[in-house]
Amino acid sequence: MAKAAARRILAKVRSVRPHYVVAASAGCLFLLDRLVRPLSPVALALACIALSPWIAALVRSTRRFAAPVQQSMEDRLFSIGVAENRYGDPLAIGRHHAKVYSQSGEDGIIAEVFRRIGPKDRFFVEIGAGDGRENNTRLLLEQGWRGIWLEGNGRNAARARQIFAAFVDAGALKVVEAFITRENIDALLDAAAAPEAFDFLSLDLDQNTSHIWRALRRRARVACIEYNATLPAATALEVPYDDAGSWEGTNWFGASLKALERIGSAKSMHLVGCDLMGFNAFFVAADETAGRFRQPFTAEAHWEPARYRLSADHIPPAQEARRWIVSTSDQIS
Repeated sequence: MAKAAARRILAKVRSVRPHYVVAASAGCLFLLDRLVRPLSPVALALACIALSPWIAALVRSTRRFAAPVQQSMEDRLFSIGVAENRYGDPLAIGRHHAKVYSQSGEDGIIAEVFRRIGPKDRFFVEIGAGDGRENNTRLLLEQGWRGIWLEGNGRNAARARQIFAAFVDAGALKVVEAFITRENIDALLDAAAAPEAFDFLSLDLDQNTSHIWRALRRRARVACIEYNATLPAATALEVPYDDAGSWEGTNWFGASLKALERIGSAKSMHLVGCDLMGFNAFFVAADETAGRFRQPFTAEAHWEPARYRLSADHIPPAQEARRWIVSTSDQIS
């Protein structure tokens, strides 16, 4: 009967949510602490031996929750894509979502884009690279690519140099610490000896992303650019440029996908897709897209809504009145 009761208890445990299990476990530990204090060491040891099969079973059952919880997000993204027929076209790139070091599956999409068009110089530039542990080019670096990380946070830049010292010492990576503006971006890359044209650009500066990309003189064959998925796909909107601006933690940031589509078009790049979470848009040089990516190359065709709630990065609406600017002309010097 005791074993049957234990099995029923474990079945109940498996049916509840993980955070309930954690709370219940904490409560059990508190009660056990109260119960075992009066016991002698010998009695405590005997009790532990007697209870060990149940404890082991409980641990095994709670461990099973971890993978399904993580998997559920992946499954949900896949279900969304299937429901919207995002995977119906073999030329769609969102289906190649895979996260190694990237924030939301960009690693897999980047790999697939270069599988289709092939790498050339295997050089990258990432603007807003953080400390390097989670970004869009770490996987490329660790596969033998070379490149430059630009980061405005001094602590992050120092940490990146420390963690990736072997790559820095070997000349495969340069870490540039600077607050990025549209006035200094090319000068910073000049000082870092960046080529005028290279394979891959990643740009994520939250507030001024679109303005920096528009101002950037250098050209990349492939670009991964952060967009504001809370803005409608068909509307070309940006926050006004502010050289001292930084993200305030709300949806008042960056630019709509349509605004980026126009900037990309002025740079002779086509919008070929977005990650399913609605964080980043992908652009490929226009002379390399024919027959390789899903058309039309428009924001309306490729926009993914903001699915921030599926991650830890839920972004609340701005709490103050704001004024967006409408992107009308995107002439590139």
